[in-house]
Amino acid sequence: MSLLHSSRYNRRQFLQSSAVVAGSVAFSAPALLRAQNANEKLDVVVIGCGGRGGSNMRSVETENIVAVCDVNENNLNFGAKRHPNAKAFADFRKLYDAKISFDAVVVSTCEHTHAFATLPALQLGKHVYCEKPLTYNVYEARVIREAANKAGVATQMGTQIHAGDNYRRVVELIQSGAIGNVTECHVWVGRAWGRHESEAAAKAAGDQWITQERPQGAQPVPSYLNWDLWIGPAPYRDFNEAYFPGPKWYRWWDFGNGTMSDLGSHWVDLPFWAMKLDKPLTIEAQGPPPHPELAPASMQVTYEYGQRGSLPACELTWYQGVNKPQLWKDKQIPQWGSGCLFVGDKGMLLADYGKHVLLPEKEFKDFERPEPFIPKSRGHHAEWVHACKTGAPTTCNFEYAGWLTEANHLGNVAYRAGQKLQWDAAAMRVTNCPEAEPFIKREYRRGWSLT
Repeated sequence: MSLLHSSRYNRRQFLQSSAVVAGSVAFSAPALLRAQNANEKLDVVVIGCGGRGGSNMRSVETENIVAVCDVNENNLNFGAKRHPNAKAFADFRKLYDAKISFDAVVVSTCEHTHAFATLPALQLGKHVYCEKPLTYNVYEARVIREAANKAGVATQMGTQIHAGDNYRRVVELIQSGAIGNVTECHVWVGRAWGRHESEAAAKAAGDQWITQERPQGAQPVPSYLNWDLWIGPAPYRDFNEAYFPGPKWYRWWDFGNGTMSDLGSHWVDLPFWAMKLDKPLTIEAQGPPPHPELAPASMQVTYEYGQRGSLPACELTWYQGVNKPQLWKDKQIPQWGSGCLFVGDKGMLLADYGKHVLLPEKEFKDFERPEPFIPKSRGHHAEWVHACKTGAPTTCNFEYAGWLTEANHLGNVAYRAGQKLQWDAAAMRVTNCPEAEPFIKREYRRGWSLT
């Protein structure tokens, strides 16, 4: 199989083309530009220092790390050891109350506390980098997106693959009409973490077999962990190893949203960018009967989008676990374990993180790809740091990432509600299914408020 890659890159300035606008929604210059030039360092706060958070911290260590925060003492000590001059906190609320002088925040907590760690920074006019998914639910995504727009600061969601050259070349091909008008897209991932139908299915997926509905009885909390702070705004649950350490928590609706919101942040990002998607009109899910506690290992969701400018109405279908597109099952396309298939009236394009191919290959043998018009990224973190200092755009800012996050969460809302949803984005309301409301917004534990 010959894979179509491009080794040519064009470093000219953004041309205000539709492709660039779709992938890096422009925003006004950040409200606080402490640095007078790109060589001056930012003062950065890091919230979440372990795992993904540790990686994010290392990616911004060209700047001054002035505070570190984590509910896990082991992770906090790791951050403090790397940055001995930084102030250390277990509770990010106390960090903000301490009125430390800083310019920017990196948030890498668990999904259910993303919005709570992010919103205060935006309200203070600080730049924010937040791991994916941006928020726990639709309501929080709307709050964060609107707060970011009001603040006018540099924001970035942690979808690192967005900065890769492969995604940029795919977007260029789709938006330049290489396969004609695209009216359907299929996105599938092989990961199958969550509630399985059987122990054998869990074993085949390389996942844990969870036999309990909800863990019963409290287990001893590790001495290094502040469990109450880890729970945060979620419903209180006694400590159990079924939840901790990560990524176990993401299978449970109390704390996460399973594969749909997690990997959807990476994989749905590509068609969202290439096809200029934002607000779906309808959402319909298929899968095993929804469980009140656990996200499913396997399921699929179909979104209907209306016409967007000159672009035709289209459908996007997400598949996870054992679910796959019919074209894949019929072996009419390469059997990639995970992929994104664009279907146009002149052909198809299949992509994953690092490669892509135009199909049928024989019909594109002499195809001349467009001159690259989306510049090479500085790097996902470097792009954000540069934006903090200069007011330049980022490619996964919260305006773009907010709509992407909402759409992914709506897939789970449709699955849990058990029927096709009619979505009124302006009102942030499902018009035909009141049972969906608790999955769009939830009540928070006493002492926690998103204001």
